[in-house]
Amino acid sequence: MSTELKYHHIGIPTQQKRDDEEYLPEFKVYISSFDRSPFGVEWLRFEDDSPTPDLVKRVPHVAFEVPDLAAAIAGREILIEPNSPSDGVTVAFIVDDGAPIEFLEFSSPRSS
Repeated sequence: MSTELKYHHIGIPTQQKRDDEEYLPEFKVYISSFDRSPFGVEWLRFEDDSPTPDLVKRVPHVAFEVPDLAAAIAGREILIEPNSPSDGVTVAFIVDDGAPIEFLEFSSPRSS
């Protein structure tokens, strides 16, 4: 891959409700943010009619921060087109060897 990858989090689908969930109505998913987990786990609980691809609903994904999202997904099998789930971040999912991979590009540099 021609772009720098920085590990960001792991996303794990779940059916368990959590006290710290946030709802993303566009995706019909409840998310427990990775930054509240001591191990960087993002828990994802999908509504039955969520438009999210089944692969992301069923299989954990690993996420990487990249400096150039377009370069990171170029020539890859796109699972979820680039979108902005929150201010200052653009994400996209690809499929790599049958597994979902998420890339995140932040509009301003983040501290490590």
